[in-house]
Amino acid sequence: MSFRDNTRTIRIGDRIIGGGNPILIQSMTNTRTEDVKATVSQIQRLTQAGLDIIRCTVPDMSAAKALKEIKREISVPLVADIHFDHRLAIAAIENGADKIRINPGNIGGREKLAEVVRAARERDIPIRVGVNGGSLEKELLEKYKGVTAEGMVESALDKVRMIQEEGYENVVVSIKSSDVLMSIRAHELLAPVCPFPLHVGITEAGTVMSGSIKSAAGLSVILYEGIGDTIRVSLTGDPLYEVIAAKKILKALGLKKGGIEVISCPTCGRTQIDLIGLAGKVEELSEGYELDIKLAVMGCAVNGPGEAREADLGIAGGKGEGLLIKHGEVVRKLKEEEFLTAIRYELDNWKE
Repeated sequence: MSFRDNTRTIRIGDRIIGGGNPILIQSMTNTRTEDVKATVSQIQRLTQAGLDIIRCTVPDMSAAKALKEIKREISVPLVADIHFDHRLAIAAIENGADKIRINPGNIGGREKLAEVVRAARERDIPIRVGVNGGSLEKELLEKYKGVTAEGMVESALDKVRMIQEEGYENVVVSIKSSDVLMSIRAHELLAPVCPFPLHVGITEAGTVMSGSIKSAAGLSVILYEGIGDTIRVSLTGDPLYEVIAAKKILKALGLKKGGIEVISCPTCGRTQIDLIGLAGKVEELSEGYELDIKLAVMGCAVNGPGEAREADLGIAGGKGEGLLIKHGEVVRKLKEEEFLTAIRYELDNWKE
């Protein structure tokens, strides 16, 4: 069963999530939001890499007011991340946020939550209810004897209920933990009982390499089970890597079309070309194309020709040379120094 096919449809700016719509990629700026120039520059760079939705922190009123100017300069929906102060949530809404992210439990009480919901209703923008394992309520920690998937789900449903009691149903839910298995379990418990779109991710996953692996391990299971309408890969580093990693996870699962899939062999003693260097250059080159093709970079005569023939385009390396293969047919033999130029030419002139 694909839970995402049955979640409610929610509009975020000019994008629609839920109801079986494509899974969208989200990231978060790490600039100071009030530094409009730096923030806009980062968002534009992420957008070029494939970003669908951006989230900015709003820790104070200057950041809230900056959203209006940021909005003028970007082409993706803008989400305001709010904690503790309901006035910041209202100011973010007034300054053009397409969605706000709050924890209804720490926004200042029911009366202040009602004010936030009222402002969101007036502009018909969604509220993302966010629950993290690291901020679980004391009573739930005591009830479940620590942070558990069950406790996180109870917390999330309670927060959703608070919004619903204010008469509002324009809601997105996120429930995250840095524990992969706990995250998987929590989503498996939440998805069958939550009609709202889910934003999924492994929070505080780590640095670029370890965090990408950890996120892929958890998100692959969650997404494969039909859960999740938007995705963020949370990494300590340049958020550009979050977007790239999210794209690769979605493509590997067949959940995103477009963009070149590069496959390459792991190298061994039979390799007689600089395959590691070539593969890195090809992957970097391929980021600039939206072609929906598979590109193989193979290093030796054992598996190389077969894998390259199975791809749309490929290099099958030999001793300082190799074959350029296209649609399963050998095009010509190349010297090693000609590989990258030949691949670039084929991509620039690609015809299905």
